[in-house]
Amino acid sequence: MNSSEKDIPIHHLTSQPFLLTTLGTGHPENFNDVHRHNFFEIIWFRHVKENSSLELDFEHHTLKNNQICIIAPGQVFNMKLRGEEGYVLAISREIFKEACDIETILAGGTCPFSLDPQSAETCNTIISLMEQEYTGASRIDLLKTYLRAFCIISTEQINLQDPSINDRQRIQKLVSLIEEHYTIQRDTRFYADQIKVSTHHLNDIARFSRGTTVKKMIAQRLLLEAKRELSFGVLSVKEIAFKLGFSDASYFSRFFKKHTDQNPDGFKVGKG
Repeated sequence: MNSSEKDIPIHHLTSQPFLLTTLGTGHPENFNDVHRHNFFEIIWFRHVKENSSLELDFEHHTLKNNQICIIAPGQVFNMKLRGEEGYVLAISREIFKEACDIETILAGGTCPFSLDPQSAETCNTIISLMEQEYTGASRIDLLKTYLRAFCIISTEQINLQDPSINDRQRIQKLVSLIEEHYTIQRDTRFYADQIKVSTHHLNDIARFSRGTTVKKMIAQRLLLEAKRELSFGVLSVKEIAFKLGFSDASYFSRFFKKHTDQNPDGFKVGKG
């Protein structure tokens, strides 16, 4: 753990690499604080209250019945449970990587998305089988098979928002590349070259799939990490600026204020 993360509340999987529980009967981690995970978590909200909501990476999301939220390692999550019903899967990075298409999940599945009635019925069957195995022999290979089936249904639902297979694969690749390079590469040309399309075409894909541009996607990723560090980290504004690849703190401050209407120091105090 680096120095910038030592005071950030992080929840770990300690007893086993795969946990299955329900929202109604309790959960092994405490939902009632702002935290991150070092694992993947899938929450299936079967039934929610009228005003049920959660916060994921500083974005507020109102919940509906039969929605799924997939939380990736490092994301900032907060939710007050109010009697919602559903399932929670806590999965180690290694098992999740084996069972699920991580690029698709990161590209479109981290915010709550809905299941259509047929998919909800299929997922219910899968979860029932998973629950039976988990409380019985708990064979990890069989649990991974059920998890893979659940993720296939989930990614199909995510992919319905983008009918173009090629463009869907490219936006997935773009998200993955931005995640890897956003602190050092901010030129659309770099990402277009990696994906082997023109900058114009890549921006068209981003607009269709995300309603934005590549530069704005990079800026939003930088802004998200800045908010995380300012809210929960121990670095100074100058240290955060250099960590995120800015040449000086004043440039970082102008960037942050442009996108939030707040100075970094003001944001940090407000979250403190």
